[in-house]
Amino acid sequence: MERRHTLRDDRDQIEAAVAELLDALRGLEFDESSRFAIRLAVEEAINNGFRHGNKNDPEKRVHFAWNASPHRVQVEVEDEGEGFDPASVPDPTAEENLEIPSGRGLMLMRAYMSQVEYVDPGNRVRMAFDR
Repeated sequence: MERRHTLRDDRDQIEAAVAELLDALRGLEFDESSRFAIRLAVEEAINNGFRHGNKNDPEKRVHFAWNASPHRVQVEVEDEGEGFDPASVPDPTAEENLEIPSGRGLMLMRAYMSQVEYVDPGNRVRMAFDR
């Protein structure tokens, strides 16, 4: 099962696209904790695309694609921004960074997904969740 979406920064449209994925995962018998992990990572990637990648430009879109099978979910989120170097994002768990919000979403994505890969120039993230 595979789907592709071109999203505007519209909460209803984003929620509908994510709900479609979650419904497919429910049909493939992914448990609630797996669906929660995937939802959190996907929503974070989409939000990062709009906020950081597209810099809240209402003319720019985020492209969201997924492919789900009984044992694996692959997700790709691409914004229309210039990209970034994920290695340049400060470690949010380092003591000097505990008070700044930067990097927490990337940390959550890495914690919940089996694989997280950024494609040069850094405006596309590929993630996978293995059951």
